[in-house]
Amino acid sequence: MTPKEILDTLLGYLGFAVQIEEQPNEHGLVLQIYTSDADLLTGPNDVTLEDIQYLLNRLIQAGDPQAPRVTVDIEHRRAMRNDRLVEKMRAIADLVKERGKPLQTEPLNAYDRWLVHQAFKDDPAIQSWSPEDHARMKRITFRLRPSDRA
Repeated sequence: MTPKEILDTLLGYLGFAVQIEEQPNEHGLVLQIYTSDADLLTGPNDVTLEDIQYLLNRLIQAGDPQAPRVTVDIEHRRAMRNDRLVEKMRAIADLVKERGKPLQTEPLNAYDRWLVHQAFKDDPAIQSWSPEDHARMKRITFRLRPSDRA
């Protein structure tokens, strides 16, 4: 079964009527869900959406451990949330540039940290860093790149 078919079957068993669009991106595949039950599927703070995505990826990788990661979104809500998160992190980075001192974010989950690091990987002035330990929620530290320090 394709990721789209697995997701459609999973949501059908849960009693949701959905339409799913496949949208390839640079990191794999985005499955965009359209439904009248969008609020139920996203859940508070996108927890249900995260759980659906996690379960789908586990099912896919059980069949093919090398399968690319699939992102599940509902009516572009994840994309809008990601944009807001990156915008908020850019404001923190601007403070680092202005003050010249490192700042930390609030604790973020692994996906959000990855998203932020991707947003700043090519930034010539700001470096993002998070600890290597295996804690579920970690902070990111923004600091000036060494070449920008006086």
